[in-house]
Amino acid sequence: MKERVKSWILALLVLSSLVESYYLVYRLPGSDSAVFSENLYVKTDNMGPEEKAENLLYPSRMVIHLGNGKHTLFYPSSTFYNLILTRLKGRSFESFQRRSVQDFDWAKIRTENPGIELSFGSGIPVALLQRVMQLSPDSLFEEESINRIWIYTAKNDSKPHAVFFSTRGDIVYEAAKADLTVQDVQQHVDFGKSWTPYTTVNGSYYVPESSLTLLQAEMPSGLYTVEQMQSSLFFDAGSTRYILEKDGSEIYTDSKRSLQVDEDRKWMSYSDPTALPAGESTDAKDVLEAVDFVNQHGGWNGTYRFQSSQESDQDRTVTFQRYFGSYPYGAYPVLDQPQLHYGLIHLQLQQGTVTAYERSLMYSQEAEGTKKVTELPGGDELRAKLAVVSKGTSITDLYPVYKPVEKEKNLELVPVWQVVLGNGNTVTLE
Repeated sequence: MKERVKSWILALLVLSSLVESYYLVYRLPGSDSAVFSENLYVKTDNMGPEEKAENLLYPSRMVIHLGNGKHTLFYPSSTFYNLILTRLKGRSFESFQRRSVQDFDWAKIRTENPGIELSFGSGIPVALLQRVMQLSPDSLFEEESINRIWIYTAKNDSKPHAVFFSTRGDIVYEAAKADLTVQDVQQHVDFGKSWTPYTTVNGSYYVPESSLTLLQAEMPSGLYTVEQMQSSLFFDAGSTRYILEKDGSEIYTDSKRSLQVDEDRKWMSYSDPTALPAGESTDAKDVLEAVDFVNQHGGWNGTYRFQSSQESDQDRTVTFQRYFGSYPYGAYPVLDQPQLHYGLIHLQLQQGTVTAYERSLMYSQEAEGTKKVTELPGGDELRAKLAVVSKGTSITDLYPVYKPVEKEKNLELVPVWQVVLGNGNTVTLE
């Protein structure tokens, strides 16, 4: 009898141990019936809100070609940029015809033909572009990435041309059917007639003929804590071990994943080499997966734009660029610097799963900051500066950016010109 009682007691102990293990492994405190796999993490809302992918997909700038060699530029969050982009999103583009880029005389079109040129930097997959524009691509076109869209009118043509540039460089796709009239394009172009005039240098970059008006800001700033990052990235933050590296950086690991924190550079780097592959992976799916990951593991502390998706042999790196500014002055990218990483979010994916995640630990309180209107030089003053920095090489691009500067407990965002040189280097004009 005693042996039977002991057996029942032992069985109850084993059963209770299994139940307790279930709750420890598969449930979080306060949850009801949700089951979490080892690749899902505790969500934190301490860093920033979630964001829809569509709100991260927009051109870095618009070039308005007025004809007769005249041009102007509109940047995100400026008055006419918002108006034109909203209208173009409501138009449809169909029946794409593949052509060689050499079929067009772009220098002549740029100089003589009124038009709108949207720049997407290093490119955006067509599958993502479809989320913000009404495109009906064929099987060939939908596999492309697009870095420019050029909509223009030609003399004696009854319909405008809408040309999409492949990132490969030698191919363009022209929409045979576009829900736009010549009058529509001309109306959009006319918005630029009273704006700052720009002069182009071989179509590579554009120089404003007068100063550019922007905002300059100084805002209270701080750092996200290690505890915040741990709770966001680890299933059980209490199980992590602490390691201090020789270079002063701190590493937290649960034996599978690791979080490296460099407080001197205000930067964190997370790695999960054991993450299970999701299966089929495409450029567009990886970007959307990256957006979802940031939504679930930190959020977006400010305005961001999808910047690039770079594929290597084993993985893909997706980058989002921080922007600052407001209507009607425009929004511009925040410069990322070696000693002050503030402007970028990087994610690395393998087979559709995020395996690495890097971002700044710094945040700023924009609502509590002070802003003032300032100007970047243009015209001959700017050209003189460009001549100095471009000795021995060419200039491939020029655009305004914000340089972040730490001032005690504040962060100052100072407008500067960023120059991209033909040798691949970049220079800021203070």
